[in-house]
Amino acid sequence: MLRDDLRTLWNEPRPPDAPVRVWRDWALLAVGLGGVALEATLRENVVWRPVAVVFAVWLCLLPMWRRTRPLAMAVLAFGSVILLQVASLVAARREVGLTSGVVVVVLVYALTRWGSGREIVLGGAVALAACALATVTDGTPVVEKVAAFVFLLLPGVIGAAVRFRVAARERQWEQVRSRERERLARELHDTVAHHVSAMVIIAQAGRVVADTDPSAAVEALEGIEEEGARTLEEMRAMVATLRDRGVGAELAPPAGVADLERLVRTPGDRLRVDLGLDGELDALPPAVDAAVYRIVQESVTNAMRHAVDATEVVVRVSAERHTVRVSVRDNGQRTGRGRAGYGLAGLRERAALLGGKLRAGPCADQGWHVEAELPRGRTESSAHPRPRR
Repeated sequence: MLRDDLRTLWNEPRPPDAPVRVWRDWALLAVGLGGVALEATLRENVVWRPVAVVFAVWLCLLPMWRRTRPLAMAVLAFGSVILLQVASLVAARREVGLTSGVVVVVLVYALTRWGSGREIVLGGAVALAACALATVTDGTPVVEKVAAFVFLLLPGVIGAAVRFRVAARERQWEQVRSRERERLARELHDTVAHHVSAMVIIAQAGRVVADTDPSAAVEALEGIEEEGARTLEEMRAMVATLRDRGVGAELAPPAGVADLERLVRTPGDRLRVDLGLDGELDALPPAVDAAVYRIVQESVTNAMRHAVDATEVVVRVSAERHTVRVSVRDNGQRTGRGRAGYGLAGLRERAALLGGKLRAGPCADQGWHVEAELPRGRTESSAHPRPRR
């Protein structure tokens, strides 16, 4: 178990999109160099003053590349600390350096925030080696040594926590984007499939009567033109929802129960749609309202495309106190194979997301039956019902 965790840490990649340099880097550099200048000027007991000043300036410059090269900066910083500590031991000097060198804790944060797993392990080892050497050679009390170790470790813990939080948020956004893509795929299928199916049916009818009744053929062409215009209109609204701050997405409400009467007029003479609405359907929550429309639309489209010798589709939408029931039944002949595809799968997903259920299958005698039960939900949020169009 521990070995697997270590292997996972070792193979952890770098976080994407690390910023190269931002204004905070320049502010940190200015503060660090200012501290070096003040300390070098005002502090009297500085050991190897020129070396200490150059070393402190060096440490202040390294954080400028801490995001793009976290391991290199950590190794250069803490490696320099180790070398300076060894030199001070050889020369029998007291601790060499300025307090301004505390800026190296920023590199510890950057190592866990922006480094890969390998970089975190290797850079952490160098930092811990520098800390251990300072603990052994320093004559300060044990409490101060422990406090210094915690002070060095804390930025790394904070960096790891920030990294974990950002990764979790990215995963959450990816899930949201995935659900949005699924929703748009359902909307695209339901919209385009319905209108294109209607255009095909109208074109077939126009071809049959073209020789005997030219006026009927012209009427069929006008119907195709109308359906094509509706398709383009709904496609433009859908594209607007993909754009940031899309005006079309804000102004165009999704189709709902109020649009069913217009929907059932589409099939024309070949397939009569008997629509029945019952109950309080004006104050449905927007998501339920749109789901009812899409269920009826997809079911009617399937009847137009797949029901052999079907002449009628019976649509019933009834609102009860806590649920909304949708029933769509055609009288076509069964072909011996089920009609399943992206449309029905999308309807089931839509119903499940709302906490409802949808069933579809052949009737006992003939035809196909789609039945859905959706929770009505709270209606207080819909105190101003969407006007019928």
